[in-house]
Amino acid sequence: MDLSGHGGLQTLRVDAADGVVTVTLYRPEARNSINAVLLEELHAVLDAVEADARQQLIVLKGQPGTFCTGMDFDEVSTLRPDATAAEQEVLTRPYMRLLRRMATMSRVIISHVDGEVLAGGVGFVAASDLVVATPRSRFSLSEVLWGLMPAMVIPYLIRRVGYQPAYRMALTTQPVSAEAALAMNLVDEVSDSPEAALRRLKARLSRVQPATVGNLKRYFRQVWVLSDEVEELAVSEISRLMVHGDFQKNLRDFVEHQLLPWEAKDR
Repeated sequence: MDLSGHGGLQTLRVDAADGVVTVTLYRPEARNSINAVLLEELHAVLDAVEADARQQLIVLKGQPGTFCTGMDFDEVSTLRPDATAAEQEVLTRPYMRLLRRMATMSRVIISHVDGEVLAGGVGFVAASDLVVATPRSRFSLSEVLWGLMPAMVIPYLIRRVGYQPAYRMALTTQPVSAEAALAMNLVDEVSDSPEAALRRLKARLSRVQPATVGNLKRYFRQVWVLSDEVEELAVSEISRLMVHGDFQKNLRDFVEHQLLPWEAKDR
């Protein structure tokens, strides 16, 4: 893949300059939701970065006002209750593997957040090495309202913010402001001038060799409770919930009638 252009990418915009690869999530028609193509293309970009020794830093960003709004419900709605394990995991396993790659690869990943971050988007933030956000940014886990759990996000969110803050976000679904996210360590810096903050970080991080970054990230993974078994449990649990229980009904109400779960209950 040529990192100097879009290279035929459908869901991303990529630019590389001075050792920094800026990856912009680009699904404005779907509020930057996560589908199979986006996951495939993100993996391809990471492959290209790892193969290019000139690239030291990745900046992940969204559209103005929207970073990422989680899974694409239109795509998930095509899953059948009797789907095979492979069909159930068409989104979940590549997503879990992506979070792991972000957290262990030998390049620093900075999430540049401006605006709304929902569900799986919180996972991208939590798996990043550093996070810079604008004051209007808001973070929330809405899965339980739909009969799901943020199973794959939680291991990385707990690693970043601790058990109770992660549990509170998952249980209450209450949005977290940028300042509150900073206080709980979900965000590392809140700035009205995020580009200036990114320039400062780039100047500092350019002194660290990629091999050292990789060693540091892998070591921190080893001394933390996050493991292959935890990730496998997360994939199997969310895959199971996506094709069974209340979620399928809630999903149909939303896709077919544009009704949110709590609105459908009031009918």
